[in-house]
Amino acid sequence: MSTVALAVTDGMLHFELSLAYEIFGSAPDGVTGPWYDVALCGPGAVRAGRFGLEPDHGLDQLPYADTVIVPGWADVDVDPPAELVVAVRAAHEAGARVASLCTGAFVLAAAGLLDGLRATTHWAHTDILAARYPRVTVDPDVLYVDNGRVLTSAGKAAAMDLCLHLVRLDRGSSVANITARRMVVPPHRHGGQAQFVTTPVPAPANHPLAELLPWVLRRLDQPLTVEDLARQARMSSRNLGRHFRAATGTTPLQWLLTQRIRRAQELLEITGDSVDTIAAATGMGTATTLRRHFNRTVGVPPDAYRRTFRSRTGPSLDGGDGRRP
Repeated sequence: MSTVALAVTDGMLHFELSLAYEIFGSAPDGVTGPWYDVALCGPGAVRAGRFGLEPDHGLDQLPYADTVIVPGWADVDVDPPAELVVAVRAAHEAGARVASLCTGAFVLAAAGLLDGLRATTHWAHTDILAARYPRVTVDPDVLYVDNGRVLTSAGKAAAMDLCLHLVRLDRGSSVANITARRMVVPPHRHGGQAQFVTTPVPAPANHPLAELLPWVLRRLDQPLTVEDLARQARMSSRNLGRHFRAATGTTPLQWLLTQRIRRAQELLEITGDSVDTIAAATGMGTATTLRRHFNRTVGVPPDAYRRTFRSRTGPSLDGGDGRRP
């Protein structure tokens, strides 16, 4: 997925467009090998808010991209330009992966790409999307939806989550985490996480979980329980669950399992360690347990993930046989 085309026309939201360009436009420090080739494709000089843009190519070049990203659409009461809808549909028919950010979902829906699929957009506009396109199953409660070759995200921060998800699919968890660090954002928020959380990123100085989360991440090899986390946070298990739901949109155990799986992905990518060794290093206990949770979460067994990742990305990140130096 080396070529990314950003579809731009008058009426696009500049924030979503800018963050997509920031993520795909240049490789973060520490990432070797080829990065994405990004092109802005539009009908001519366009306006995004108060910003003027000069696209590199016309919309007719979208079908030649590996990935097409449609940024947010400013006015959902106005139909998107027909030429944009036609170009996005043509790109999908040509085999491109198509992703919308925020209200860009209205463009995908107009192109028929979301018919019969589950999709999302900014929570303030989900009712409108569902009413206008009844063949689309609109989920107002998630950050993003991955249907394989068609992906949609909620607004603003969730758009960044989807872009990082695409990097993770293409280059693996390690590279996605490096990219997230450059952007100073959390390395992974699962697409099924709720849009509406009171504190998506706990503040270091004043959030009850601020010290707990790093503490847990340093101990993923240990068999932690909810009671262990509550004891460390100096609160009851019930109170801990309430804070976790408010801060992350999920439960302590589900959050912990997600972190273990992501760590397992990293170890599969950058080491040659056996599945048994990785199971122990991520607190899964046995290879059987790791395989069960990994397959359910990622969709493939750990060994298949390692083979697929390395065949897709070429040499491992350490430049050797997959083992750490």
